[in-house]
Amino acid sequence: MSTIDLTPAVDIRRAEDRFKSDFGWLDSKHSFSFGHHFDQANTHHGLLLVNNDDIVDPGTGFDTHPHRDMEIVTWVLEGSLVHQDSTGHNGVIYPGLAQRMSAGTGILHSEKNDSWRLSGDVHQEPVHFVQMWVVPDEAGITPGYEQLEIEAELLSGSLLPVASGMRKHDGHAAIRIRNSHAALYAARLAQGQSVHLPDAPFLHLFVARGAVTLEGAGPLHTGDAVRFTATGGQQVTASEPAENLVWEMHASVQF
Repeated sequence: MSTIDLTPAVDIRRAEDRFKSDFGWLDSKHSFSFGHHFDQANTHHGLLLVNNDDIVDPGTGFDTHPHRDMEIVTWVLEGSLVHQDSTGHNGVIYPGLAQRMSAGTGILHSEKNDSWRLSGDVHQEPVHFVQMWVVPDEAGITPGYEQLEIEAELLSGSLLPVASGMRKHDGHAAIRIRNSHAALYAARLAQGQSVHLPDAPFLHLFVARGAVTLEGAGPLHTGDAVRFTATGGQQVTASEPAENLVWEMHASVQF
């Protein structure tokens, strides 16, 4: 990780320009290089390496697979996702539930749209979620898992700290990540509501659904993202009901 002198920039990335993977059961859109999609100029922003926008058909999902040395945060927009991992954690992730998995020295997990196998009736709804990866402060930590229901807090319409390793969020973020330079916020806004972005060396704004207007840059729609460098504080206003995910980062990975 590195902190360097930066030139202020606001880089808008439109939804239709993302990498796309369609496997029939999975419709995935990637903000950064991922899997067989690779662009040397688009590997990360700040500490954020992955921002995948996934829709998974009912009864399908990701079979057991490994991860290592990564902080993985999953945010469900619609439907439900069943998580099971090799540390013994399992459960259903749904809208309004903050969830983090620390891969550390190595972890195996699966993610499937089949919550009826745990309880309930078979459903036919896809699950729509955003999965985000940031690097940890150090490699080789003990794998871990954390989740917390924050649906009630989201009703405030504020920029809510969801997952953070930053000292300023001790006791305030819903869940912790093992990176002291990064924090994820969520803002579920009604039409006309506004929030102000943090001020940081690196910010990443993702419009998970709905539409907003970004001060100084204009309208943004579902799937659009903005990469801020050495700037912040702009106002984001919902032009229709919207859900936004914002990463505040005070360092960057160097490849």
